[in-house]
Parts: sequence; C-alpha cells; structure tokens
Amino acid sequence: MLKDIFERTKRASKTLALLSDEQRNEILLAVADAIIAQKERILKANAEDLAKMEKSNPLYDRLQLTDSRLEGIAGDMRNVATLPSPLGHVTKQKTLPNGLRLCRVSVPFGVIGMIYEARPNVTFDVFSLCFKSGNACVLKGGKDADCSNREEVALIHEVLEKYGVSTDVVALLPATHEATGEMLNAVGYIDLCIPRGGRKLIDFVRDTARVPVIETGAGVVNTYFDKDGDLEKGKAIVNNAKTRRVSVCNALDCLLVHESRLSDLPAIVEPLWEKNVIIYADDKAFAAVANSALYTLHSTLLQHATSVSFGTEFMDYKMAIRTVASLEEALAHIDQYGSGHSESIVTENEATARQFQQMVDAACVYWNAPTSFTDGAQFGLGAEIGISTQKLGPRGPMALEEICTYKWLIEGEGQTRP
Repeated sequence: MLKDIFERTKRASKTLALLSDEQRNEILLAVADAIIAQKERILKANAEDLAKMEKSNPLYDRLQLTDSRLEGIAGDMRNVATLPSPLGHVTKQKTLPNGLRLCRVSVPFGVIGMIYEARPNVTFDVFSLCFKSGNACVLKGGKDADCSNREEVALIHEVLEKYGVSTDVVALLPATHEATGEMLNAVGYIDLCIPRGGRKLIDFVRDTARVPVIETGAGVVNTYFDKDGDLEKGKAIVNNAKTRRVSVCNALDCLLVHESRLSDLPAIVEPLWEKNVIIYADDKAFAAVANSALYTLHSTLLQHATSVSFGTEFMDYKMAIRTVASLEEALAHIDQYGSGHSESIVTENEATARQFQQMVDAACVYWNAPTSFTDGAQFGLGAEIGISTQKLGPRGPMALEEICTYKWLIEGEGQTRP
C-alpha cells in the first residue's frame, strides 16, 4: 500500500544532490519564515489535536504548540541553515604504493525514516536536518499529533513547490500501526530508521525492523547528590532537571542522595513540592522528609518507594529518591537502573566527579549541571533528530553529521591487481 510513497521518496532523494548548500539554506530560511507567517494555521491544527487529549495527561505539554514554541522551532531551523554543510568532507586520503589515490568523503544516507510520537516539533526538526544533509525523509508521526503534522508537512510542501523542489523529498505516512510496520520492512527504500519515543516504541522498532535502525532515547535519568555537594547548586540542578519539562526524555527520574546529606533533603525537595512533584522515597529518605516542617504542608506528595519506583521513566511530575552510603553504591544503582541516556553528579570534590564521569556508562554524563541540557540545539548542533543510547555508531544527541555516511572515491591510471 505504501510502496508507491517509498519509491517516490527514494527517487526524489537522488534529486537533492543537485541542490547546492546555498540553495538548501535558502529553502530552510523560507520554511522558517513560513512557520512564523502562517503560525495561525499550524496552531489551529494543533488545537484540533489538543482537543482530543486530556489536559491532565503529562504528554499534553509535548503535544502543545504555542507562539513562542513556533518561534523556537523557526529559530532552530534558521540555526541549521547557518551551520556548515556536513557533505563532502574528506575524512581520509592516501595514495597507495601502486599509485591508486583513495579519498573517503561524507555523503547522505539517502532516505531517513522517522517514527515518533506526539511531538509535532519533530516534524520540522527532522525536515531541517535531513534537507540540510541531503537526505529525503519519510515521517511516521503519532495519531495524537496527526492534524499538526499534516499541516506542517503541507506548509513545507508549499515552500518546496515554490522553489521547484520535488515535494516527495518529505513524505508523511498515515498515523497507523500498519504504516509503522511497512516502514520497518521497507528494505531497499529506507536507508536508516530512527525511532523517537518511549521504551515500548523503541523496543517494538528494534525487535521488528528489517531496515537499519539507530536506537534512541528512553531516558531513565538519575542525579547523585554527593556528600560533598553544594546545597544551592543541588536544589537548582534537581529542580531544573525534574520540572523544566517533565515529558521529555532528559527529565530526572531518580535522585540518589548520600546518607550524610539526608538533613538537606527537605531543602532539595521544597522547590519540587511547589510544583506538586510526587516523591517516591525509600525508608531513610522518607523519614528525613517526613520529619521536616515542610511535610505538614505537602504530606500527600510523599509516598513510600516500591519495587517499580526505580528504573521507571516517569514522564510526569513524579520522582524517586534513594539513599546511598557511597559513590560506589550510587554507581551500582545507575548501572542497574539507568538507560544509558543522561546521568549527573552534584559535588564539589573533583576527584569524585571525575570518577563518576569515568565510571558511568551513558551517552551524557554531567558534573554540577542538570540533565535537561541533553538536547541537540543546546549542544550547538542546530536541532536534534534523536538521542542515541546505543554504542555502535552515533551516541547522544544526533544532528547533521550523524545522518551522513561516507564513501570511498578511488582514482588510478589503469593499475590492475596482481
């Protein structure tokens, strides 16, 4: 059923090689301008999606577009346009003893397949990165954001038509499970598939795909407040990591606190309770908070941790707290429950921080900074197509360079192999 779309996108991907980087940048800037100029039609479509979701759903925040968010999306697209082209970079060059000249140069993958959930900003982010890097893209968004995604792709198509570029370089599939299955089996048409969503989606893609996949980010994120941690830094870091946006994968899920700093726990929790974050605490942490004056005002927000409290990506105003007796115990917890996404330590002890960064096996390991910085735009990559949690190939926030491959160019004068 979708084979025709895959074939047309594959053919269109070849035409992108005819565009110069200057032409790609001009079109990206035109799309960014169109996002702002026509924001009302995007917001109207987004309102249709929002009307189908309860406001109490923590995913509502991810689904919602606003004037400021569209300005941010357009700004990211403009940033992508200002970045150097990732194409044509010579990464190796040599001349063999027989005179053959070898050159390894960066090139686009061809067609990137993107599967994502209720995040309409991803549509524009993926288009900008793929278009800049010379890749066509096939998008499969979630049904919760279908109206938004369709309006966004329609807008992109209008700009492409204006510049005489085939609209087939960006295709949006139906928001159905069947479409996901067809994309994952589109061997010969999809050169690389990137899923972006929760653990259930990531696992399904990894277990089902017959096309190459880069596994991205379910984020079970921990922060360790060390015995030598600065309290004011700890309060700010934990609060920012947990509450800046609870529905994103870099949001904090579990605070590990050294047992010698339990008396500081109420001060760390206070900003969280001002935003109604439910705390699931182990016995020691529970007692430390329950014995504070703060507890009388927020007793309903403190609960005993259970076996499922640790290792859970909450994506909500919820967080676990576990007491540890040492750095080694904190590292063991992260090793058992972390997802390899982002981990952080709060400490003024450099030796402890360096040991933490060396020992933690994750894509991004922070010292005295919140995990909320794990983001392609924040890393200066222009935008982000996903956050890889696998070790083979890209790791961490992925942008232009990560959706390029390379090929060898070999030149000779008639040499033959003996």
